[in-house]
Amino acid sequence: MVELFESVPNFSEGRRGDVIDAISAAAGKAFVLDTDADADHNRVVVSIAGSRTRLIEGLFGAVARAVQKIDLRRHQGVHPRVGAADVVPIVPLGETTLDACRDLAHELGERFWNHLRLPVYFYGHGEGRTLADIRSGRAALSLGGPGLHPSAGAICLGARRALVAFNVMVFDFDLVAARALARSIRETASGLRGVQALAFELPGRRVQLSMNLFRIGETTPSDVIAELSRRGISMGAEQVVGLCPAVAASPAADGRLLEGRLASAAASAGAGMCEERGGEEPIALAGRLRREAEGLAGLAADQDAILAGAERAAALTPVLRAVGIRDGELEGLLQVAARGLREAVTPATRSIYQARVEALDARLG
Repeated sequence: MVELFESVPNFSEGRRGDVIDAISAAAGKAFVLDTDADADHNRVVVSIAGSRTRLIEGLFGAVARAVQKIDLRRHQGVHPRVGAADVVPIVPLGETTLDACRDLAHELGERFWNHLRLPVYFYGHGEGRTLADIRSGRAALSLGGPGLHPSAGAICLGARRALVAFNVMVFDFDLVAARALARSIRETASGLRGVQALAFELPGRRVQLSMNLFRIGETTPSDVIAELSRRGISMGAEQVVGLCPAVAASPAADGRLLEGRLASAAASAGAGMCEERGGEEPIALAGRLRREAEGLAGLAADQDAILAGAERAAALTPVLRAVGIRDGELEGLLQVAARGLREAVTPATRSIYQARVEALDARLG
């Protein structure tokens, strides 16, 4: 099976639409799943996926464009940063290992330094240091230097598991109190398992908790909201940044499910292959696949939609094969999508739709 990867590069630009569009377009050799910009943080998260070669080319293109377009000497935003292309995590999909992700990160790091003269901090799996170590100045550069790139700084690059980036507005807190709250819910302070948290003051004296949930099998956005509610905290808007694995989905993830976007990307690519083949049947199928791609991209986060999404993703491989399209990368993306959505189906939903779930399990093997 083809090794598949996801990456969620964070770039230090969330306000200039032309720059955001240019970076996203430059990632286009990979499957671009989502582009999520935040003007207050002045940051954009681009979610991409694909095979090793596809991911390397997509990331190199996007980072090169960011180095060209972003000057940190003129950058303002509430989020901490060390680079124009600030953080580039490599995330395994399906059966891909973290070691394979680390190898890919190291190959990319060499290219970033050799071709862009962009210094690299490696972090995460196998590196013995975290982003917090780098941002606090406790870590030396891994490649390049001794100084940083004059306008683009450095890049933080490493392997990690999937996580959920989740923000929530809190009322009746000033920044000092919000920072104390953020510290109290971190895993490192014996708070919630798998939670990293910061607090930011946004324009208009709005206060936001900004969290990474990195043990999504133990703590989800819903668990965070439940804990804050238990403490009597008044909350406002919730936000998933980037995409959310279905197993951790809350209402804030409506239309932002990772697996829905993976299936959508595969369906869209399959449509393109059908159009290239030509002929009445492939062209008709291309139209159907494009409609499926649109629907899967906006998949809701409720249980009925998740089960239906798993069924739709699982059905697409035999549909493509019926017109002679056998592509290991697309089939792998569809398998990852269908299995991820199936994993998110709760026992209660299974009891209601037992026959459907059993048929899905049989199809997935």
